[in-house]
Amino acid sequence: MKVRSSALYSPYGAYELKAKYQRNFLMGTLITTAFVALILVTAWVISSMGDNEGADAPVVVIKTVADLGPPPSIAKKPPQVKVNQPNVAAPKVGIPKPVADDEVLDEDVVLATRDELAEIVAPDITASDNGGGEIVVDIQDEDYLPAPDEFVAHEVEPQMIKEQKPVYPRLAEQAGITGVVWVKALVDKDGTVKKAMVAKSSGTESLDEAAVKAAYKCIYKPAIQNGRPIAVWVVYKVEFDLDQ
Repeated sequence: MKVRSSALYSPYGAYELKAKYQRNFLMGTLITTAFVALILVTAWVISSMGDNEGADAPVVVIKTVADLGPPPSIAKKPPQVKVNQPNVAAPKVGIPKPVADDEVLDEDVVLATRDELAEIVAPDITASDNGGGEIVVDIQDEDYLPAPDEFVAHEVEPQMIKEQKPVYPRLAEQAGITGVVWVKALVDKDGTVKKAMVAKSSGTESLDEAAVKAAYKCIYKPAIQNGRPIAVWVVYKVEFDLDQ
C-alpha cells in the first residue's frame, strides 16, 4: 500500500524546533549572564575610581563634642549688607512701665518722630552777636522749677514719708459718692510740695479739690540726681471709699 507524500505534511509537534530548543536556551542564558556580569564589573570599576580620588583628602579627627561646631541652619538667610548707622545721640528718656488701663493719665499723646527730633537744634552760643565778648549763662538752680509735662532725669525717685489723708467732703459722703483722683505734685528739693494739680479727675469736683488740698501737706524724700536733690513731678492715686 503506497502513501502519498504532500508538501503540506510535517511531523507532529514541530520536530525541527524541538531539536534546536536546548541550544537556543543555552545561548540566551549565556548572553544574559555575560550582560549582567558586564554591568556589575562596570559599577565596581567606577566605585573603585571614586574611592581612589577621596584617598588624598585630609582626615579630620573629632575628639570632643566642641569640635563638631554648631549645626548648619536649615533656613536660607539672605546675605547681610553692612550699612553705616547715622551718628545720632540716644534720647534721654525713662524706662516705660506697664500700668492698668484705668491708670493711664494722658489720653491724647502725640510722640515726635525721628525727623522732628532731628530738627530740634539747640541755639548756637559759641559766639555772641557782636562777634566778641564773653558769654555768661545766668540761671539760678534754686529758682528753676520744671513744668508739669517736662521730664527730669533722676537716679533716685522721690519717696513719700508722710502722707496726708484728704478730708472726705461731707456732701459727697452723705450722697455715697466714691471715686479715684490722680494727683500730680511738684516735690521740691527740700521734700515739700510746691504745686499740686489734678492729673485725672474722679468726675466729682469736691473729691478733686480735697485730694489737691491734702497733697500740699505731704512730705517726701526728694529725688536725687548726681548726688544732689532736685525738684521733680510725681503722680499718685487718691481713693475715696466709704468703707475706709
